[in-house]
Amino acid sequence: MAIQYTAEVEDEILFVTARGFDENLEDVQNYGMNIIGLCKQCGVARVLCDETALEYRLGTLDTYEAGKYMSENVPILAKVAIVCNPKFFYEAEFFEDVVVNRDLTLRFFSDIDTAMHWLRGA
Repeated sequence: MAIQYTAEVEDEILFVTARGFDENLEDVQNYGMNIIGLCKQCGVARVLCDETALEYRLGTLDTYEAGKYMSENVPILAKVAIVCNPKFFYEAEFFEDVVVNRDLTLRFFSDIDTAMHWLRGA
């Protein structure tokens, strides 16, 4: 099962819940571009992705390429919080390093409450 997700806007934040697994780099890029498209369509710049039910399967090079691609396509003013399964935190931190080094405001968290606190600017 490739990446599947639902999304809704509440209080000017796009809430995304994803599940499944990333089949390949193109799958991750399409997922990211769909989220970007939803942000533009809804006029929001903050995103909270609950990816605790999403399995990260990309290798290191594809994870790097995915991060590079996202940082080139996500607007600089956007703020993205991603909650992931702790099992994949090593991969998540690598992805975070790639995008943050390219000026994207994105962080991974292990719980929703901490992610919301950061996303709301507190």
